[in-house]
Amino acid sequence: MTLDTTVDESAPNVVHRFVPEAPTPRWPAEVDFILSALDAGGMMPDKGRRSATRSAYHVRATLSLFSDDTQAPPRALYTRDVDARGLGFICSTRLPLSYGGMVELLSPAGNLLTIQCTLFRCREVAAGWYEGALYFNREQWAFTALQSKAAVTGPRAMS
Repeated sequence: MTLDTTVDESAPNVVHRFVPEAPTPRWPAEVDFILSALDAGGMMPDKGRRSATRSAYHVRATLSLFSDDTQAPPRALYTRDVDARGLGFICSTRLPLSYGGMVELLSPAGNLLTIQCTLFRCREVAAGWYEGALYFNREQWAFTALQSKAAVTGPRAMS
């Protein structure tokens, strides 16, 4: 997997794009539509409650809960934003609040990270789609560089 850096001419932000070396599954078209609608509608949690601002970060992730059967496949998450303490996402499965698990996602450097996490929000935003958030059980310094002006988007897939 390679990392392409280009400048977004419509904004002063640097945009990073993950470019897969082999074909990988894409995320559904509904995901782009829902993320766009959430952003346009201003559906953001109370910023006053957050100690840090999250940066836009769009990659496909997977979540395995500790309570899941050992043979259960991980759930697909489509990330929305991230900071060193947690991430926002959408998914097509209602998730149980306060459950712990492991989330796997690509870092801005293109490394696959496996992070212990706890779910703290999951609410329906469209028929069959849920917006949620989880916090990392330990801060993830791989995402602190994003706190500057960078926004990250990916092929919206994991290999």
